[in-house]
Amino acid sequence: MTDWGLVAIRFALYADLMLLVGLAAFPLYSLTQAERDDHAILPLGGRLAWLAVAALPLSAAGFAVSSAAMMGVPVSALDFPMLVSMAGDTEQGAAFLVRMAALVATLAALVLLRPSQTPRYVVAMVGGSIMLATLLWSGHAAATEGALGTIHRISDIAHMIAAALWIGGIAAFWILLARPVQGEAHVTLAARSLANFARVGTVAVAIIVLTGLFNGYAILGADITTLFQSTYGLLLAAKLLLFAAMLSPAANNRWRLTPALERAAASGDSEGAWTRLRISVALEAAAGAAVLALVAWLGTLAPAN
Repeated sequence: MTDWGLVAIRFALYADLMLLVGLAAFPLYSLTQAERDDHAILPLGGRLAWLAVAALPLSAAGFAVSSAAMMGVPVSALDFPMLVSMAGDTEQGAAFLVRMAALVATLAALVLLRPSQTPRYVVAMVGGSIMLATLLWSGHAAATEGALGTIHRISDIAHMIAAALWIGGIAAFWILLARPVQGEAHVTLAARSLANFARVGTVAVAIIVLTGLFNGYAILGADITTLFQSTYGLLLAAKLLLFAAMLSPAANNRWRLTPALERAAASGDSEGAWTRLRISVALEAAAGAAVLALVAWLGTLAPAN
């Protein structure tokens, strides 16, 4: 029976940390140093801090719910000694402690590193990546034994970080597009940022595909018919279809809407191109959220029924 509370917490925590990584990375490859320090262009500093703050209760709730599930007791039956035992004696507990340490360090850096934004973005991206890795270190990849298990874990982490760069980049670009057009300079910056994001996104998608193929093989084997023999396999197939659906607006952004926005910026008539691009990014973001919901659900299921 599906524990929907755990699924909801996993979804919120994955979304939170992936946005932390992807939003922090976006200015590093899309903006100049001066543009990063100009809070009016892309105000991310406060958002990153709030994402880090939100990860504290989400991570604690996730650890409590998953600990209760492992012990076979309701969450209300947990007490402090039980949680201490889980934290000290299990791989999941060790991952939780590393995640909380990385979270505290990231929060401190976001508060103390001023006025330049670049070091804050770097710390948030690295700290968020470590936190994401801890969520995956004791997941399905942990069931694969030996050297293959280690490779599987590394592949799973690379898969999720690449996805974070893509999804967080979409969110960052949506923030950039959310405001009305504010002159040719604003449109030119948006077009350049999207072009830079498209290059990074292409690499991220390639990593997602390659690591996804390896992870699927490590979990389900080479026989593709096993996809349709369990709830896990069916949800994984749905995830693959949604991922493929994300590629359509992404390609449309890259090859049609971005050049159209660049031409519109040169002509001074960019409202229509701006609106079309905003709609396309919203569709891509909606598909990404649906994929993430399936990832959260898949993590609570055994690969075969």
